[in-house]
Parts: sequence; C-alpha cells; structure tokens
Amino acid sequence: MTNDMDVQNLRRGEERREGASRTPRPVTRLGLYAYALALVVLVLDQLSKAWVLNGLHLAERGQIPVASFFRLTMVMNQGVSFGLLRADGPVGRWLLVTAALVVVVGLIAWARRAERPLFAAALGLIIGGALGNNLIDRARIGQVVDFLDFSGLYFPWVFNVADSAITVGVVLLLLDSFAPTTPKPASPGRDN
Repeated sequence: MTNDMDVQNLRRGEERREGASRTPRPVTRLGLYAYALALVVLVLDQLSKAWVLNGLHLAERGQIPVASFFRLTMVMNQGVSFGLLRADGPVGRWLLVTAALVVVVGLIAWARRAERPLFAAALGLIIGGALGNNLIDRARIGQVVDFLDFSGLYFPWVFNVADSAITVGVVLLLLDSFAPTTPKPASPGRDN
C-alpha cells in the first residue's frame, strides 16, 4: 500500500527531472560566433556613423563624391527599410524600437543553438544590423543615419553598414535553408 508521503516524494522527483529538462541548453560554439559577429557589426556600424556625422560632418556637407559610381550622401531615414513605412512621430518610433527588440531577442535565442556555420554567420549579421539601425539609432536619435550611395551603379537607395549586414545575413540564411543537412550520428546506447 502506497502512502501519501511516497506519492508526494515521487511527484517531487518527477518535477525536478522536468525542471532540469527545461533549463536552457548552453550556447553552442557557433552561437558564440554569431554573438561575436553581431558585436563586430554593431561596432563597425556605430563607428562609421560617428565618423560621417562627427568626422566628415556629412550632415553639413550633404554629399562627398568618392568615385564615379559611389559617393557619401547624408540621409536621415525615418522609414523601416529603404525609407519605406516612415515612422514620423514618437509613437511610430517607439513601435519600431519595440518590434526590433522583440525580433532581436528571438534571433539571439535562435542563435544560441546554432550548429551550422552559415546559419550562425547569417544570424550574427542580422542581429548586429538590427541592433545598430533599429534599436540604437532609433532610440537615440529617432531615425537611421544612411550615407552609402551607389546611385552611379543605378542603385537608388542610400544605406549604411547595418543595412548591408542585414541584407547579407538574409541572403546567407536563405542559402543555409537550401543547403543539404547531414543527419547527426546516433549516440551509443540510445534508441533512435
């Protein structure tokens, strides 16, 4: 006959085992790589923006020709991407910051389990770009600093380092989704 104390102890043991299985797995090595790449992108993005604003004084100069196909052109972008979905006013600004924060937190959680190099690189680029553009710039100054102008190559938009990182990251994520996956070898002593 089982007494109530035995049943309670049994339940506590099951709860402990379930709780242990809910603890997050440690960050993979490639997850750490994704975080490091995100940090590099973020630093490069913010340094380049500080340079064009405070070193080159591009806001006062407007435009600096560099080559026949490339110039530095100052654009303060209130839109989401390439000036689309403008966020004029504080409500739109903070909605974009909040949406970006939710996306970045989700990507950070996704990156912690990265097991493929291309996938980790893609997420690192996207996270770093989203942090630079959509969180720091919008929270700090209410808009994004764009300055890379390749209109000489018939590319109509002005962009920045973070935009480039996000774009390359999305392309890498698509490439990774089409890459063949190799099944993991079965662990000895486990039923598959």
